[in-house]
Amino acid sequence: MKITLSAIKADIGSIGGHIKPSNDVFAAVQDYIRSKSKGIFIDYKITYTGDDIAILSTHTGGQLNEKVHRVCWEAFLAGGKVAASQGLYGAKQDLLKQDFKGSVKGMGPAVAELEFEERSAEPFLFFAADKTDPGAFNMPAYLSFCDPMHNAGLLISSKLREGFTFRILDASYTEADRIIELNTPENIYDIAVLLRDTERFFIEGIYSRASGEQVVAVSTTRLRNIAGKYTGKDDPVMLVRTQKDFPGTGEVLSPWSIGAFVAGFMRGSHYGPLMPVKQNSDISFFDGPPIVSAAAYSIHDGKLTEAADAFDHPYWDYIRTQVSRKAEELRRQGFFGPAMLPYSELEYGEIVEVLQELDKRFIIKK
Repeated sequence: MKITLSAIKADIGSIGGHIKPSNDVFAAVQDYIRSKSKGIFIDYKITYTGDDIAILSTHTGGQLNEKVHRVCWEAFLAGGKVAASQGLYGAKQDLLKQDFKGSVKGMGPAVAELEFEERSAEPFLFFAADKTDPGAFNMPAYLSFCDPMHNAGLLISSKLREGFTFRILDASYTEADRIIELNTPENIYDIAVLLRDTERFFIEGIYSRASGEQVVAVSTTRLRNIAGKYTGKDDPVMLVRTQKDFPGTGEVLSPWSIGAFVAGFMRGSHYGPLMPVKQNSDISFFDGPPIVSAAAYSIHDGKLTEAADAFDHPYWDYIRTQVSRKAEELRRQGFFGPAMLPYSELEYGEIVEVLQELDKRFIIKK
């Protein structure tokens, strides 16, 4: 029996700006899923990261299943209605379209899905990020699957040594999905050339060359491409199967200790270090910093175990301190230079109107 893992996440309203969803909003999503998902889900977990609520579900309907996506969409609508009644900021912010047409992909929420035949032991990680975009996953995923400094299995395991296929999306092309597939180890430099541009090229999926199975799924939604203006950062999700013929859980977690600088932070217009946080963490400093949570699960016959919070460990407390220092240092630079995103990323915000007005006032000196 094939099992599908679906992770769908959205910002539907937050207390005090961009801090966290209210208890009533969270409860509204939970109550809707609890009452309406019977016969659709095998199992589910609902969590939040920053101001985003995520619905992780298991089912047998396959990817982009209409019933699965519809019940999640309607749950977000129910939560968004409560957010509006409470006067929360950004009520229904990520629900960008009105008419549901079979899937939430392209409607605002972040979506990542994996379909597979369960192994006898099927562990996986669910990453949920806030105040950043899908490019935030580029470096950690690359290092986990390409670099033996983080993944010892690339040296030791014959299956891992066969390599992986990276499926990479060009997000600048908006008429359709423009995709390239590149293989490791022979194309690792080409993959790096693309993934270094974290605002244009995103990993959509990673596949084992030994088995052909999909190991990684990443949401690649760009809210600005849907709305035609800045409505908030894309706040991606990622699913990663681990162990045996795939990277070990520790090998997938290792690169997150870097606290890499990613796009997002305040008004989605700055760079900041990505902080690994505990489950159900809030947003704070400068509407940030950009954060990511990691829940580890095992699955059997579609039933999920309780989550093991992968970033709830004394080691990650140390990393959070290091990331805080990096954030503070960069924020001292304010809006100058590399502290703020380039014009190409700001053009969907109101700053473009200021620049257009200033442009008219320039003169040509002879």
